[in-house]
Amino acid sequence: MTLHQDALALPASDRNPRLPETGTAPGELILPPETIFDAEGVRARLDAALADLSDPGQIRAATVAELSAAQKTGRAAIEAAFDEAPLYARRVTRAYAHLTDGLVTEAIRVATTFLHPNPTPTEAERMAVMAVGGYGRGEMAPFSDVDLLFVMPYKMTGWAESVVESTLYILWDLHLKVGHASRSIPDCTRLAKGDFTIRTTLLEMRFLTGDAALSQELQETLQKQLFKGTASEFIEAKLEERAARHKRQGGQRYMVEPNVKEGKGGLRDLQTLYWIAKYEHGVTQVSELVQLGVFRQEEFNAFDAAERFLWAVRCHIHLLSGRAQDQLTFDLQVEVAARIGYTDHGGRRAVEYFMQDYFRHATRVGELTRIFLTAMEAAHLKPEPMLIGLLKGRRMRRKKLKPGYVVKQGRLAVTDDKAFLADKLNLLRLFEEGLRTGYLIHPDAMRLVTANLKLIDDEMRADPEAVRIFLDLLLKHGNPERGLRRMNELGVLGAFVPEFAPVVAMMQFNMYHSFTVDEHTIQVISTLAQIEREELIEELPVASGILKQGVNRKVLYLACFIHDLGKGRDEDHSVVGAKIARRICPRLGLKPDEAETVEWLVRHHLLMSDMAQKRDIGDIRTVRDFAKAVKTRSRLDLLTVLTVCDIRGVGPNVWNNWKATLLRGLYRATAAALETGLEDLNREKREGEAKRALRERLEDWDRKDLKAETDRHYGPYWQGLDTDSQVVIARLLRGISDSEIRIDTAQDIDRDATRVCFALADHPGIFSRLAGALSLVGANVVDARTYTSKDGFATAVFWVQDAEGHPYEAGRLPRLKGMIDKTLKGEVVASHALDKRDKIKKRERPFNVPTNITFDNEGSEIYTIIEVDTRDRPGLLYDLTKTLAASNIYIASAVIATYGEQVIDTFYVKDMFGLKLHAKHRQDALEKKLREAIARVAERAGA
Repeated sequence: MTLHQDALALPASDRNPRLPETGTAPGELILPPETIFDAEGVRARLDAALADLSDPGQIRAATVAELSAAQKTGRAAIEAAFDEAPLYARRVTRAYAHLTDGLVTEAIRVATTFLHPNPTPTEAERMAVMAVGGYGRGEMAPFSDVDLLFVMPYKMTGWAESVVESTLYILWDLHLKVGHASRSIPDCTRLAKGDFTIRTTLLEMRFLTGDAALSQELQETLQKQLFKGTASEFIEAKLEERAARHKRQGGQRYMVEPNVKEGKGGLRDLQTLYWIAKYEHGVTQVSELVQLGVFRQEEFNAFDAAERFLWAVRCHIHLLSGRAQDQLTFDLQVEVAARIGYTDHGGRRAVEYFMQDYFRHATRVGELTRIFLTAMEAAHLKPEPMLIGLLKGRRMRRKKLKPGYVVKQGRLAVTDDKAFLADKLNLLRLFEEGLRTGYLIHPDAMRLVTANLKLIDDEMRADPEAVRIFLDLLLKHGNPERGLRRMNELGVLGAFVPEFAPVVAMMQFNMYHSFTVDEHTIQVISTLAQIEREELIEELPVASGILKQGVNRKVLYLACFIHDLGKGRDEDHSVVGAKIARRICPRLGLKPDEAETVEWLVRHHLLMSDMAQKRDIGDIRTVRDFAKAVKTRSRLDLLTVLTVCDIRGVGPNVWNNWKATLLRGLYRATAAALETGLEDLNREKREGEAKRALRERLEDWDRKDLKAETDRHYGPYWQGLDTDSQVVIARLLRGISDSEIRIDTAQDIDRDATRVCFALADHPGIFSRLAGALSLVGANVVDARTYTSKDGFATAVFWVQDAEGHPYEAGRLPRLKGMIDKTLKGEVVASHALDKRDKIKKRERPFNVPTNITFDNEGSEIYTIIEVDTRDRPGLLYDLTKTLAASNIYIASAVIATYGEQVIDTFYVKDMFGLKLHAKHRQDALEKKLREAIARVAERAGA
């Protein structure tokens, strides 16, 4: 059972969704009220302390001292009680409001009794003090703003102005963030008519102290002159405000660092529903919407649970941050999960379970919002479905509906609930009809589906017609992502394919994945559909060409759907996913050979990405091993498309030209090998082709220089470097002296990187010095090659990107080149300079990446492949290569693959005698040194 199911099962006394306007009932606080703020005791101590004082400064100082002590005691008591009951959020928010009430009322009492006494106020000097906004609701997080409204019958008098000023100074001295306004009743009405933010704050007023009759007069005036008959315009304004807020917050419910207050599915969405309900129906508690028929009881229960959970999270964020903070950053996610009581188990971290619950609540908030707004439309507050903003844009011609369906408020609805439920396959047909006609589904139909998910049983899952509908949703209508996303939100996807349910809202706690596992899966399928619709021909020419030639679409779509369903277990998710595929495919009617292909694709869905990004695809053995693994052109084609869709579905900006170039190169080399035979893959043939290509590009060189160039390099140079880079190296080497360092920098737009070529006299540790120079200018190395010529020169090519993962702008290249030159000449010592590099940011520190180092002597014919999988940190590549150089290890090439906070540095190496590292004791000794280097880098980065 997940934590929230236990922890949110709170006593009935804590289930009241809203406070009555009269204030907080003592029994609903997390502690007895006098423990939080002893009003009588504070008042008595203040009276005694102020009795003999007449100087305003002394009076204020004594007041602040007494109230500050009471505030400190109250806050400490609330926090201690909250630690013991970390999900009793409402009792905590009321407790903070109660504490604030005590501080504010005592500050006002001192101002009116000791600082500005006025025993016989005139009619114009009457004043009511109101709590407004969240404070008016009686809901306060530990560092929420204190919003006050000082109400006068007419214009502000001198006495009232003095009272307000003195009160505010006392509250500011208590370090409260006070928002305030002083207005007459006519001012309140006039300003609120033109400003919906002001109108909303007045909607949630609560009388604190002063003239109660004036408070009542204000409330009655607002109801008659402002609220009555204006619900439609208020609702429209709140919904426009909501849409703009969502856009500012990124528009995604599954933002990896969500804003608990302002984000999609957050507290502000729930508060918006409450504002609208109160404005339209006059309710003081959301539970009243059940009696009004707007919510069903189980829907209100979901509202209640979501609100309590989100408030608990927000309060913990404030306490951990020591300030008003609503962004649930990565570092806070770990700490909040621990505070609430989540634990690591089942192969997943506590924070991942916590965020899964968070996203499930946020999703439910979205469903409740749709239900409520539809009820508002049905009440004719706005005739068009534009209210929810779902049907913006030009109208499109719709197809005729099948029997049993009707268009209601511009959406697809069911004509007869009973008849609809009589055939449980209709729970799937509804989504098919929505895709077929282009209509969005009416929330009433969504509610009907959600309330009857129990009808989806094993019998229905095995029904050939149900299987046909599901596969058609994937394959037939051209936009499967829309149907799948709605099915997922309503729980249908997890009910029909139970293996999908565990990954719903499952967060992957790293900086690489931008989406939860279920949303990532839908994004992958969406990308595949885009390629099929020929929308990505320029960006993805290879994948587009493969689909145009034709593949088994059923196999490919199901592989995309299943590929990550094994996540969240102790085992390798690819292996678990393959087992899941073995169960799902026969149930969905696939033939044995199709099922076998899906299983293979799921089992190996990371193979091509790993080969392209973690291995040197210029090494013949890489291509040969990959070709042996895929075996057929058909599987190569399917795996290529799956790999492309998978990477693009990870998140924005993950796909780039560098990855595209690597994958295209591996695909083309493997396709050629499968077509002509693996025996055609040999070093001699590739060397001859490379020399021939260089001669063609350097046709303006005389024969002697050209022969010298083609003779001076060893075989690996010709086999591992592209012709463009060989042309640049040839020009750098031409006429070079032993004392020269020649550097060429250029933007390699096709690869989304900057190419840096070097030529200089060879000496030990050259790779490390080059890596250090590049680290100093903040360059991220993504690929590198170093070679030694027969006449004693070192040549190297590094492909680097800036901090944003793009090539360096042309204007920045001279500085890049200058720093490299200084470092290579010894004017700047990389190891010293890197000690002052930026530390890891606090929000990134919680990410744990266990270090894993492997030695592979089979993946290359002439090199040992050392793979270092660890936490990425500034200067890591420099320290690793420096360690290798100090151990007399020659680095031929390095391939760097970064996945958020994780980096995998792969080195192709030989020892000082040109041999592979076969001896186990040598491998162990080198691994120990590499781990020590990683520890030093971590210490330097402040990890």
